[in-house]
Amino acid sequence: MQVQIFITGGTFDKEYNELNGNLYFRDTHLQQMLQQGRSQLNVNIRSLMMIDSLEMTEDDRELILSHCRKSTSERIVITHGTDTMVQTANYLASHLKDKTIVLTGAMIPIVFGSSDGLFNMGAALAYVQTLNPGVYIAMNGQYFYHDNVRKNKAQGLFETL
Repeated sequence: MQVQIFITGGTFDKEYNELNGNLYFRDTHLQQMLQQGRSQLNVNIRSLMMIDSLEMTEDDRELILSHCRKSTSERIVITHGTDTMVQTANYLASHLKDKTIVLTGAMIPIVFGSSDGLFNMGAALAYVQTLNPGVYIAMNGQYFYHDNVRKNKAQGLFETL
């Protein structure tokens, strides 16, 4: 079984500029994370974009959908910013029924060392191999159905509606 991983950006892959304190994108950290986690999965990684999810447009979601449709894999993980992750999950679910798709991300950038991203990615990779076809979100050690989840911004976690 091959797992397709699509990279879209989000806090997951942000870097920290020590001079001005800004967060920015350079490149994905996914290969490094998979090596650190000693992953033995057969994965195909493709970067689609490197943007903050608050800047994601309908055209960007259509691009993600197009790549999900074209993928020969029935199992897909998408890294995504947490602010609009639910919106993208709902969009994909309204157009795809025959694949297992898991969106995941991080509240803290991977480069900070204290990130939840490695844990979330590990969970997403496990869930994508075991869940039935559908669209899910994997955060905080749990999986959520795309239409029964929200980001609790006050607590910094995802929860069932």
